[in-house]
Amino acid sequence: MKGFNGGLQQLMKQANQMQLKMKKTQEELASRTFTGTSGGDAVQAKVSGDNQVQSITISPEVVSAGDLEMLQDLIVTAVNDALRTARVTSEEEMQKVTGGKIPGLF
Repeated sequence: MKGFNGGLQQLMKQANQMQLKMKKTQEELASRTFTGTSGGDAVQAKVSGDNQVQSITISPEVVSAGDLEMLQDLIVTAVNDALRTARVTSEEEMQKVTGGKIPGLF
């Protein structure tokens, strides 16, 4: 039983270390800004790593075109692009921490 107990302690230590690294990575990602664009940079959206829209920048040419529906579509596309970038980056960073698996479970 002693060997099992030592292995369990090692597993718990690894899990705790991974948990700390994951928390640190999540905090770092939440503080980052991700940018998405649409319409050839006519609309730019910035979101935080915790998926909060920080700003929307719209080119004056798009506004002067007077096409409200197009502008709305460009905004949605830019925001979705920024959120996708944040999500993909987050997944990649978390995979670096976990190596794609959690010790002892896979």
